[in-house]
Amino acid sequence: MSSTIPVVSAEGVTRRYGEGDTAVDALRGVSLEIESGKLTAVMGPSGSGKSTLMHILAGLDKPTSGTVTIAGEEITNMNDNELTALRRKHIGFVFQFYNLLPMLNAEENVKLPLSVAGEKADAGWFNELMAKVGLNGRLSHRPSELSGGQQQRVAVARSLVHRPTVVFADEPTGNLDSKSSGELLVLLRRSVDEFGQTVIMVTHDPTAASYADRLLVLADGKIVHDGEANTAEDVLDLMKAVG
Repeated sequence: MSSTIPVVSAEGVTRRYGEGDTAVDALRGVSLEIESGKLTAVMGPSGSGKSTLMHILAGLDKPTSGTVTIAGEEITNMNDNELTALRRKHIGFVFQFYNLLPMLNAEENVKLPLSVAGEKADAGWFNELMAKVGLNGRLSHRPSELSGGQQQRVAVARSLVHRPTVVFADEPTGNLDSKSSGELLVLLRRSVDEFGQTVIMVTHDPTAASYADRLLVLADGKIVHDGEANTAEDVLDLMKAVG
């Protein structure tokens, strides 16, 4: 284990749905530490527990047993108000279907996490972020006036605007064509390399996983691989062996 405090950690996390004979164990004792300034991909066959793990790490669901910490804060026993405050400060989200508010323009959607928290965007940081994500010239457009790739870039900018401790990306390329997917993955990679952002990305796409520094593979609720992501072909071979 490293001497530095991990950005996100889980210790002995289990998640059981239901009771008795019909109980389903989505996670079976998962322990991990996520380093700062790295892009970690999480993969696994359908039903492996990867989405459940992300929801628990992000404080959207509670484990049946075990503990989760974010930025050194143990979140497992926090109440809803405490979790909301933690997410506003420490967490950014990117979803498969963008989750933009249709009545707001791109700039308003990007600034939404700050608006909700009663804060204003730092102009220099905001302008730098807009340039990096390629949204200059589109800020007054509403989501319906943007392509899927542009909407997802708005979503990525929204996740980064408050400089969170960690960004959780749930199948961020799942609704995009190959060109837009490539652009989005470059953007996530740059957020790590240039901004020092920590990103945890759940994906089923070997190409997306190949952009990561680290690849975690889950099967039957356990981590069965933890190592470098390497090439898309390597990831595909690994997934064939697992699934």
